[in-house]
Amino acid sequence: MGIIKTDKLVFEYIRRDDEGNVEGITRAVDEVDLDVKQGDFVAILGHNGSGKSTLAKHINAILYPTEGTVWVDGMDTSEAENLWDVRQNAGMVFQNPDNQIIGQVVEEDVGFGPENMGVPTAEIWERVEESLKAVGMYEFRKHSPNKLSGGQKQRVSIAGVIAMHPKCIILDEPTAMLDPTGRKEVIRAVRALNLAEGITVVLITHYMEEIINADKVFVMDKGRIAMEGTPKEIFSQVERLKELRLDVPQVTLLAYELQKSGINIPDGILTIEELVENLVNERIN
Repeated sequence: MGIIKTDKLVFEYIRRDDEGNVEGITRAVDEVDLDVKQGDFVAILGHNGSGKSTLAKHINAILYPTEGTVWVDGMDTSEAENLWDVRQNAGMVFQNPDNQIIGQVVEEDVGFGPENMGVPTAEIWERVEESLKAVGMYEFRKHSPNKLSGGQKQRVSIAGVIAMHPKCIILDEPTAMLDPTGRKEVIRAVRALNLAEGITVVLITHYMEEIINADKVFVMDKGRIAMEGTPKEIFSQVERLKELRLDVPQVTLLAYELQKSGINIPDGILTIEELVENLVNERIN
């Protein structure tokens, strides 16, 4: 079993009237099976309302299954006695960093989680230092979070999760409120953590460019897994992604249009360098 596993996971939102009577039921997650191995970088895509954020909240036990089971590091998330350990092993980073930052000074904010866990003071400061260095924010440790840019704040949020020493980080659209520079900062920091520290990453996003280095991609639609594969396998299916109301990276779309015009280049181009190399090879041949 991987670090994260779901078996026929179902979650239903129940709408009630003012008297508590059921008005309707919406199945947001519909029999989803996932198996994420320790150290993987996994991306989950989907348009608004596809169920991807609802799925993410199950991994951190913010939500519990209506049906099926979720395991984190072998622990059933629906069992109350596992709640503390599940949330310690699977840290969550949300869209808006301002909702997670509570300290007046960066290093105090990052140390808040370990302090609540009862970690000895000396070790807290060691964790704060290593976490801020890991996301490239150590030089800002004495700054007020209010003076930081959006991308810097989000990296501090990630450092706060890392300081709790989780085995897995779930990022629920962490760059949705950031400008392009901030988005690049955050994704670069997350990728570095995955590679250098071996932390499992589950990235929920609708920015296609953010997932080209993922190990595996799941595409959700109407609460179900509609596609799964490597980034190259997913982005080789441009028309299918369009049917699911999703974009593709600009370079992938350009390569697709060139291919349709008769230029012999492969499916699933992910980077500008890859496109240029194939165009040069095509010209030589």
